[in-house]
This record gives sequence, C-alpha cells and structure tokens, in this order.
Amino acid sequence: MEITSSMMWFFKDKGFDDNSVQGIFRRCRRLEDVHQERASENWEYLRSIGIEERKLPSIVSKCPKILALDLYDKIMPTVECLRTLGTKPREVATAIAKFPHILSNSVEEKLCPLLAFFQALGIPEKHIGKMILLNPRLISYSIETKLTEIVNFLASLGLNKDGMIGKVIVKDPYIMGYSVEKRLRPTSQFLKSIGLSEQDLQAVAVKFPAILSRDVNKLLVPNYAYLNRRGFQERQVVALVVGFPPILIKSIQNSLEPRFKFLVDVMGRQVDEVVDYPCFFHHGLKRRIEPRYKLLKEKNLNCSLSEMLDCNKKKFFMKFGLLEGQALSN
Repeated sequence: MEITSSMMWFFKDKGFDDNSVQGIFRRCRRLEDVHQERASENWEYLRSIGIEERKLPSIVSKCPKILALDLYDKIMPTVECLRTLGTKPREVATAIAKFPHILSNSVEEKLCPLLAFFQALGIPEKHIGKMILLNPRLISYSIETKLTEIVNFLASLGLNKDGMIGKVIVKDPYIMGYSVEKRLRPTSQFLKSIGLSEQDLQAVAVKFPAILSRDVNKLLVPNYAYLNRRGFQERQVVALVVGFPPILIKSIQNSLEPRFKFLVDVMGRQVDEVVDYPCFFHHGLKRRIEPRYKLLKEKNLNCSLSEMLDCNKKKFFMKFGLLEGQALSN
C-alpha cells in the first residue's frame, strides 16, 4: 500500500492521525491513485452543499471512496438528483452525512427503480423523497431480495388493501432495513400471542409501525410483564396496546411508572381508567398532566382523563372556564 506524500499531507491537514489514514487506505485502494487536487475538490464541494466541516472526517472515514469519485460525472449529478426529492435546503446534506455511500450509487441503476417500486405501492412522489432523505440507506437495499420481502411480509399481515403498506413505510422508512425472520415476524407473533387479533395487529402496524421492528425479549416482554403486574387483564392489555402501541416500548422506569404513580398516588384514580384513554401515556407528565390536574383540583372540577388531556391549551381553558393567564404550557 503506497500513500503519496501529498495525500498524507491532505489527510493530516484535515485532522486525521496516522492510524486513521492507514485504515482509510486499507478500506479503499482506489485512493492510492487519487491526487490531492481531486480529494480537496470533493471535500470543498461537500462543504459547499451544507455539510459541516467538523462532520466531514467522519463521513470520509465511513466512505473513503467519496474522495475518489469524479466530482462532475458522479457526485454533482447525484446531489442534484437528491435535491429534487427534498423540500428543505439542508435535507440532502443531512442525508449524505447519515449515509455517505449514497453518493457512490448509480442514479439510473438504483434511484430510478427505487422510485418506481415505491410508486407502485401507491406512495406519492413527495413522500418517497422524504423517505429516502430520512433513511438514505434505502437506496442501497436490493429491491428483489430485500424490499420485496418486507412488502410481502406486510401483505401477509393483511395490510395489502387501501394502500396500507405504503402508509406503514411512509411512517417508518427504517422498517425496510430489518430482517423479516429475525425481527419483524417474531414481533408480530408476540403481539398475536398476547391477544391481538388480525385487525388489532393491522391497526397497530398502521398507527405505530416502529413497534414491529422492536426487540421482543428486550422491550416488549418486560413491558408486557409490567402491565400484568399492574393488574391489567389480557383484554385490557390489548386495549392499551391498540390504543397506544408505544406503551410496549416506553421506558418502565422513566415513563410508565412515574405516570402510574401520579395517576394513583396523586390524582387518586384507578389504574384501569387508562384503558379508556391509553393516550394518557403520550402526554408529558410535567408539561401537561401535572399542571392540568392542579388547575382542576384548585377549582374542584372532576372529569375523565380524556376530557382533561385530549385537547389543546385553548380548548382546555374554554371547556372548564379557566383563565388563560394561569400558568400552563400545554
């Protein structure tokens, strides 16, 4: 492996140490034939499109080939194509920082078929652009062996109607990167095992698709066991999960337990009241639940959890005839 003095100087000037440079050249032999001028030109171009200079060393370490690509034939056309997908100035720079390998993919060979694949699922083009820029790794996945497998799995859950598969992918583009057999199928099987019907599972997948990609043993099983310890019966757990799917992945210590304690110990309510309003766990304890409870208590007003929480600040004040000047953030 031969590193020219000019390229060594280039990397040292950008803050790389000797070990990092050696590693970069081992991972990308093409750099041995790259002149400092090309590397500098590519570096400056990436900086010019909005990538912060402090992030560039990390980007180059992830994808050294980025310094060897032809700026005018490869990098610039790809960036211009990506810009057509976004609506905000920094979206493309953010996508490249997340997954710099996106610049080494062929626009014609990868991006165009990917757009066609998602359009066939009924996803509008503006949403496809947002998905790709949010999860740029999508462009590296094989349509035949990876993406099609995920779509077929979602269809097997009964989501192959009314454009539901497209809605799931738009909500959570990261789901396309998970293994069906190692993650998605075990999670769906667990949800069925705790009592969710096929219709329940479909509702959960559309409402909060990220739950399908969560680890069963690390997250779902402990949270399910916690709800059981709280005294909920199977049908009540199902109602909680369907009503607010993140309840199975929220931190027990930092999210669920503090809300239950406030509900029971401070508000003096029964735990099963949340079955009628699972979104209780969606609201911030300090920002919404506590302040609204205190205001209602001062006025000696009683109401259900949904009446207290399921409205914005203005409607809350109007509903209970409170003065808007009183301190309340939500």
